[in-house]
Amino acid sequence: MNYTNDVKEMCKVKIGASHGCAPIPSEGKWTYSREIKDINGLTHGVGWCAPQQGACKLTLNVKEGIIQEALIETLGCSGMTHSAAMASEAIVGKTLLEALNTDLVCDAINTAMRELFLQIVYGRTQSAFSEEGLPIGAGLEDLGKGLRSQVGTSYSTLEKGPRYLELTEGYILKMALDENNEIIGYQYLSVGRFMDFLKKGMKAEEALEKAKGQYGRFDEAAKYIDPRCE
Repeated sequence: MNYTNDVKEMCKVKIGASHGCAPIPSEGKWTYSREIKDINGLTHGVGWCAPQQGACKLTLNVKEGIIQEALIETLGCSGMTHSAAMASEAIVGKTLLEALNTDLVCDAINTAMRELFLQIVYGRTQSAFSEEGLPIGAGLEDLGKGLRSQVGTSYSTLEKGPRYLELTEGYILKMALDENNEIIGYQYLSVGRFMDFLKKGMKAEEALEKAKGQYGRFDEAAKYIDPRCE
């Protein structure tokens, strides 16, 4: 250890009381996190790239400092989807520190990892006060039936007004308008359910009808429009 001359010439003063680190909530317990294996929790982090072209939502389930489960959801950038595929292999099985210093290729995923790391080590996880935390597989449940990310896409111009393209329920097939051309509902296709029906051998036409749903006062519309064509 190298010291400057100023420090070398100082007289020694004893360091007083040291209370150690403050405990953090971790899976229903107050934990003194002195080592990486003391860290547990499931939580989410959101990251973005420098040009802010896309975003990533990263969900990790950490047990005794090791990442046991990772859910990587991306939006707005085709290249990011390939980076997410690589990150899904690179992250699991690593400690939090290893993952933080792993090249995850995409800035957005790296940023999500950084933000998520801060939440975990400061005890701000979703499972901070859940006894024993959440089981491996809890992250997958965020996707719901059909295992699809919850994505919403709307587009609007001052001249022509709003268009709902995709909402949480699914792909928007029709928008319902009243006499004043105001939106009062919509019809959607649950893509996850549709694909499940197809995989079970159902005919496409039948699967399409069975996977449809509607929201709002759809049946009371004065007219219906296709948001992609009209």
